[in-house]
Amino acid sequence: MAKRDYYEVLGVDKNVSPEDLKKAYRKLALKYHPDRNPGDKEAEEKFKEAAEAYDVLSNPDKKARYDQFGHAGLDGAGGYGSQGMSMDDIFSSFGSIFGDLFGGGGFSFGGFGDARGGTRRAVQRGSNLRIKVKLTLEEIDQGVEKKIRVNKYKTCKTCGGSGARNNSFETCSHCHGTGIVTEMRRSLFGQMQTQSACPYCGGAGKIIKDKCPDCHGDGIVKAEDIITINIPAGVADGMQLSMHGQGNAAPRGGVNGDLIIQVEELPHEHFERQDNNLFYNAFITFSDAAMGGSIEIPTLNGKVRVKIEQGTPSGKVIRLKGKGLPDINGYSRGDMLVSINVWVPKSINKEEKAMLEELAKHPNFQPNPSKQEKGFFDKMKDLFN
Repeated sequence: MAKRDYYEVLGVDKNVSPEDLKKAYRKLALKYHPDRNPGDKEAEEKFKEAAEAYDVLSNPDKKARYDQFGHAGLDGAGGYGSQGMSMDDIFSSFGSIFGDLFGGGGFSFGGFGDARGGTRRAVQRGSNLRIKVKLTLEEIDQGVEKKIRVNKYKTCKTCGGSGARNNSFETCSHCHGTGIVTEMRRSLFGQMQTQSACPYCGGAGKIIKDKCPDCHGDGIVKAEDIITINIPAGVADGMQLSMHGQGNAAPRGGVNGDLIIQVEELPHEHFERQDNNLFYNAFITFSDAAMGGSIEIPTLNGKVRVKIEQGTPSGKVIRLKGKGLPDINGYSRGDMLVSINVWVPKSINKEEKAMLEELAKHPNFQPNPSKQEKGFFDKMKDLFN
């Protein structure tokens, strides 16, 4: 099912201020919060949809990619949009917003707990990892799969991420195993309960009696990992992609961070890039320019022959439709713009000089630029309008 426009989801326009964006999200979060709509799957999906929209539009980098490329600018990158956003993700990422709205900490309405019938515990989140991936134009043209090695925090295999040897825990005596502490607060909505993570157990609800010897109670260890990244065709230099859950693991079973991938476009031997168009300088002989002919030029997908019209001036630009880079949304391709340059030798011998002096005496070799220049500039306007 196609995703809705994020601005439409939150009911804002592209010029919305950060504060108004937060207000719009708060309004929807309040309306569709699971504690207010227990067992209502449609409300839960709308709650997640609003959180996903806010996650993108409140992040300047993600918002810029979304404004330029739409949902496709976030794909392959993962993010919440590609693999789904869990309730733990939402409360871990945006808990401060709910705290601002209801007077601090987490919250529940009229004593409600988790929409599933329990009490929601605080969830820790692992930190994000950032890497840079260098890509050639050929890789950008087709899209590419990369396998990279990263050193990151992973879940400890010895204790399964619990941090305890042989699952040796005892219930926290301060929160009685709930992981949260609750207090009553006054708000615009009347008397309400506010909740925050238990400061004694860190929201786990239990305390380790005997720590794991490998992770020393943290539940995570530093290790090398090989991650497969699928880079979509049409990415651009400086673009950031993200893979949800591929960052550092969180201590004691929390939510993994994300892997942030920054694209670096390598210089190309032949081409310069502007948006999805490619520029190429082609050099021809004076004879080719005067008599016409054809030349072979490279593209990202093999060589092609280009016709040179008789009397082609130096500086003429030939457009090859669809020989540029694909749009990241997959709707179209850019073009290749071939600039024709007549090669002028830097030195000539006596025989060549005599031949040129003889040619210069003929009327066709006398400069008469008015007609030729007019046609050239008209074509240049057509190319760049």
